[in-house]
Amino acid sequence: MQALSFLPDSFAEYEDLKSILDDGSAIFDIGTACETRVHGRTFAVHTASIGSRDPQAPAIGFFGGIHGLERIGTQLVLEYMRALLARLEWDELLVQQLQSIRLIFMPIINPGGMWAATRANPNGVDLMRNAPQDADARVPLLAGGQRLGAWLPWYRGRRGAPMECEAAALLDVVQRDLAARPLSLALDCHSGYGWRDSIWFPYARTRRTMSHLPEMYALKTMFERAHPHHGYMFEPQSHQYLLHGDLWDCAYDRAPAQNVFLPMTLELGSWLWIKKNPRQIFSRQGMFNPVKAHRTARVLRRHANLLDFLTRAAYASQRWLPEGVRRQQLQQRAIDHWYRKAGA
Repeated sequence: MQALSFLPDSFAEYEDLKSILDDGSAIFDIGTACETRVHGRTFAVHTASIGSRDPQAPAIGFFGGIHGLERIGTQLVLEYMRALLARLEWDELLVQQLQSIRLIFMPIINPGGMWAATRANPNGVDLMRNAPQDADARVPLLAGGQRLGAWLPWYRGRRGAPMECEAAALLDVVQRDLAARPLSLALDCHSGYGWRDSIWFPYARTRRTMSHLPEMYALKTMFERAHPHHGYMFEPQSHQYLLHGDLWDCAYDRAPAQNVFLPMTLELGSWLWIKKNPRQIFSRQGMFNPVKAHRTARVLRRHANLLDFLTRAAYASQRWLPEGVRRQQLQQRAIDHWYRKAGA
């Protein structure tokens, strides 16, 4: 235990978040979703909200840091928060926009894991496998979620045990501040999978289609038309692999059926960074984050368009949400595009 006293009391992203919250204290509604302890240190899971207080107003949530090793996702959300504060000093269109929508930020969901440089939380639980539902088909060995123990990665926690406080806090924020509204979107920022960047949406537990497939297809089509060179693979997560306990599957299934809730996961393809700098594979951080400063800056610039697009889409929802015959047409197009093409 003596060696632990030499470990830092905090970490860069956590201090950056506190600085942003201090700078925006007169603008953000700031809260603490829960607290977590690791080796005698206590970290709060902070939330920040801004915009319309009308409970019927569209909303979008930006999330990061579910996996403690994936710092770049948190950095992307923090960069957007910082830019938002700067723009509010002069951007009259943004001020008008925020009068009609609500933005919710939860940039570091797993601060204990991020401080300790672990994927899991301080209890050894992979928060992205911690929801109670099981997949309805075979999942990848271990990676799909396992209950053998925290000594192996991708540990779900004990069957029947309460959810970890960080996972429960995320679901509470989503249920209260997003899914209760007629329309809401969520973007959860991760890294560490594949040669390209991906945007995934439910489901991860099943290859069946989500109820709001037409709305998700409309959103995808709008983004591609606005940013035709975006480079993302936009698809259901089940096209890649199934897993137990996905938090966004759980949040989506718990949302009121009459509301439109569109959760997405941004999965940054960290294999590209390793390809450009193979030596970083020998660093735990380097397997999941760009190491060189210019690559980090490039990632933060590249994905800002996506976050801004989603904010604008929430604001303009009445202009694009499909209804009636058009919704039926988009449902068929979405099935043809994502499911028949995939042979599902």
